[in-house]
Amino acid sequence: MTTPLSVLTAPDASTTSTAPIRMEAIATFMAREILAGDFGPGDSFPRELDLCQRFDTSRNRLRNALAQLVSAGLLERTAGRGTVVRAMSEWQLLDPLMSDWISGLHDINPDLIREIYAFRLSVEPYVSALAAMKANAQDLARLERAFEGMVKTANDTTRDAHAEYDVAFHEAIYHATHNLVWTQLGSLLRPSISQLIQSTQQVAQQHDHSHHRASLDRHRAVMEAIRLRQPEMARTCAERVLETAARDLGFGQDHPRLDSRPY
Repeated sequence: MTTPLSVLTAPDASTTSTAPIRMEAIATFMAREILAGDFGPGDSFPRELDLCQRFDTSRNRLRNALAQLVSAGLLERTAGRGTVVRAMSEWQLLDPLMSDWISGLHDINPDLIREIYAFRLSVEPYVSALAAMKANAQDLARLERAFEGMVKTANDTTRDAHAEYDVAFHEAIYHATHNLVWTQLGSLLRPSISQLIQSTQQVAQQHDHSHHRASLDRHRAVMEAIRLRQPEMARTCAERVLETAARDLGFGQDHPRLDSRPY
C-alpha cells in the first residue's frame, strides 16, 4: 500500500487553494508505487502528460522527480520507447533516497523482500562472527539494550516497537564489527532490514507466544555468542535466526541458501 496522494498535498496557509506538490513528494510517491510492486520490471511507466495531470504539476517539476527515480535505478528513459521500469537488479538500494522511499512503505514487493533476505543470509552470519571478535563493552551494552527492548515489547499488539528494537539489535551487530564499511552499510540498509523484519512479524502474529519466545531465544543466543567471543557460534546462531525468518515468510525449501560465504 503506497502513501495516499492526499498526504502529498499541503494546504497553503495564505490561500484557500492547495499548495503545489513538491518535487520530492512526487518522486517519493512514484518510487513507492514501484517498490510496492504496482509497476513491475519491464512495465511502461505513465506518460509525462498523464503524470502532470495526476499530480497537478508542471512538466519541469515532474521531470526533476522522474530524474531522481532514474538516478536510483528504478526507471529507464529512452527516446522512442518512453519510460520503463528497470529490472530489480538495477535498483540502487544503497542510494540514500532509496532508503527514504523504502522506510515509508506499508507493503513492499515480495520479490524485493526475497532479495533483501538473500543478502542478509549471505552477510549477517559473517558480520555476527566478526562482531564476536571485535565487540567492546559499549557494543555489548547497545546490543543488550536492544534485546531488552525486544523482550519488553514482545507481547505488544501492534509490534511496531518490537520491530524497532529488533532492527536496532541487528544494526548494533553491524556497529560491533568496528569496520567503517560494515557500520555504514548497516545504517544504509536499516530501512530494508526493517521491511524484512516487519514482514516477518506480520506473519508471526498468527503464532502463539511460544513462537515469539523461541525467536527471542534465538536472538539471545546470537548476543551471548558475541559476548563470549565465540565467532563460529555467533555465525551459526545468526543463520538460525534467518532460517526461521524464511519459514515465517513462507519461502519453504526453495529460499536462498548460503551457496557461498564472503569468508
